[in-house]
Amino acid sequence: MVVALFFVLGILRVEVTGLLFSVTVLSAVLAVVLAPIATDFVAGFLILVNRPYEIDDMIEIVDEDKRGYVEEITLRYTKILTLENTFLVIPNSTIYDRDVINYSANDERTRVSIEFTVTYEGDLAEARQLLERTVRHIDGVIEGGPAIRLGGTKYPAEPKAFISEFGDHGIRIDLYFWVEKPYLPIEMRSKVHESIWDELDEADVEIAYPHTHLVFDETSGSARVTVDRSQNIDAEPSSERGAAD
Repeated sequence: MVVALFFVLGILRVEVTGLLFSVTVLSAVLAVVLAPIATDFVAGFLILVNRPYEIDDMIEIVDEDKRGYVEEITLRYTKILTLENTFLVIPNSTIYDRDVINYSANDERTRVSIEFTVTYEGDLAEARQLLERTVRHIDGVIEGGPAIRLGGTKYPAEPKAFISEFGDHGIRIDLYFWVEKPYLPIEMRSKVHESIWDELDEADVEIAYPHTHLVFDETSGSARVTVDRSQNIDAEPSSERGAAD
């Protein structure tokens, strides 16, 4: 219809050059303005067709570390009710290109892992038993039962502590356990740390922290250090260092 209109105007000897230039500029402006909206609509259509998440699913926007429930999906945007009780409205073109974790896709039960490093001087077997026993009795943690199947792999439902590595400052133990709801991991981590801290008082287990040992031998030379304890505690202590042999 536009081409036919310009053809008729040409026959009637109407100057169409300026009009054609105006239409071109207007079309370019509209294309720039409407391109993001069109992209959102296309992404919204793909989301509704592919269904990576649905209403009431709990999802996490990985790069923003935001987690919440999907409240609304339109062709223009996705609205998420976060765990902080705030609404997060994300254009579909943006969320479609992001990494999104759907915690409600198949099973709401979620596995949580916590790393612990214990000293070499402690009882390693007791440390593993303490971790497994303590976390098993926390409300919200799955104590046991049939293995949980994820794809072609089955994971034990009960808490398990595995030796991960022998580090510079201690032995690293990875504690794995399952929680009933996807919004519980943060709360469960706090409860687990608190409960294990209480149990450490009566066990032959100590959480490791970095230590620095200075070793002097026949190849290290010698050093003399004197501290004047009569000075005020807030004052900088004096010291004398001898030259190395």
